[in-house]
Amino acid sequence: MTQLPGLLDTEAIRKDFPILDRQVHDGRKLVYLDNAATSQKPRQVLDALSEYYERYNANVHRGVHVLAEEATALYEGARDKVAEFINAPSRDEVIFTKNASESLNLVANMLGWADEPYRVDRETEIVITEMEHHSNIVPWQLLAQRTGAKLKWFGLTDDGRLDLSNIDEVITEKTKIVSFVLVSNILGTVNPVEAIVRRAQEVGALVCIDASQAAPHMPLDVQALQADFVAFTGHKMCGPTGIGVLWGRQELLEDLPPFLGGGEMIETVSMHSSTYAPAPHKFEAGTPPIAQAVGLGAAIDYLNSLGMDKILAHEQAITEYAVRRLTEVPDLRIIGPATAEERGAAISFTLGDIHPHDVGQVLDEQGIAVRVGHHCARPVCLRYGIPATTRASFYLYSTPAEIDALVEGLEHVRNFFG
Repeated sequence: MTQLPGLLDTEAIRKDFPILDRQVHDGRKLVYLDNAATSQKPRQVLDALSEYYERYNANVHRGVHVLAEEATALYEGARDKVAEFINAPSRDEVIFTKNASESLNLVANMLGWADEPYRVDRETEIVITEMEHHSNIVPWQLLAQRTGAKLKWFGLTDDGRLDLSNIDEVITEKTKIVSFVLVSNILGTVNPVEAIVRRAQEVGALVCIDASQAAPHMPLDVQALQADFVAFTGHKMCGPTGIGVLWGRQELLEDLPPFLGGGEMIETVSMHSSTYAPAPHKFEAGTPPIAQAVGLGAAIDYLNSLGMDKILAHEQAITEYAVRRLTEVPDLRIIGPATAEERGAAISFTLGDIHPHDVGQVLDEQGIAVRVGHHCARPVCLRYGIPATTRASFYLYSTPAEIDALVEGLEHVRNFFG
């Protein structure tokens, strides 16, 4: 068995994840390498969800009976856990959404409806990058179409990094918002936050960071990032689906208008007008994802028990090993940085002229779960002139043996297609 420095005790960790014991396709052991799409959930999270529904299920903030008070305490307790996990200055800066896409849409709509100095209109510019997930492209396209603002973006270098050579021309005095991904879900690239934030601050632009592929894998400190908004999602970090997070600076949340209207986000309502509750409730209309928030809190407890620094070290070792092994496969081309340095735990690749969907199907028959397609980042595929990619992505329970299984599976793919 291959031994790598810096690995977690995966033998013990994997016992917490029931699904990893599954066998598929006539007894083949599951090799799960699709963690950038969603992570698996430990028993601790599954138990927290079950216990909530069995013992505490009630709507929050509204009732005075014991279940309502207990449910509210659990829900707001999860907000405290998130705030501590990301080093937020205040728990009131943590907004629960249903996913990162909703978080990013929330920011875009707030700015479209805002008063000066935050309003995006035909005299202003929006800046994104060519490597964004569609969730950080489409909301800004919609905002630009609705307001007349100009949408601009940073291009990509041949090795899968942001081309910042013209940063002063892309981010200008007209720029109102710069929104970019911290870690690319398709290229694995870890982006240079400091340089982008520094230029945005020079021109007075707001900064929004999509941390969906960062929060599960490395320490996330919103104060150190110096961004104005940070979005991420629960289901990629051992939590349940249906829960996302938007962190925003307190003064911005106080000044910006809500995106959704309804119960809970109001202070007073008459037939003529309404006033809104303070943040974060101003942005959480209706019944929130209560059980999902409880599950996210349990996931954060689990990640903290392992240590985010140790999780990062484990994934860096696994990713370095995967890059090394994959480069041994004939005709395989890694899309993105060719080394493990400054790279997250996802590797996209092509295999000769074999279509990625065929690669994925043959790997699946061997019990190996990878992702194929555009990965909701079609502009990246267009930039590199490829129809799609196969993506293998790793997490805290990934092992060198699973990388070996992937490489052996790819050899089988090559032999199958001659």
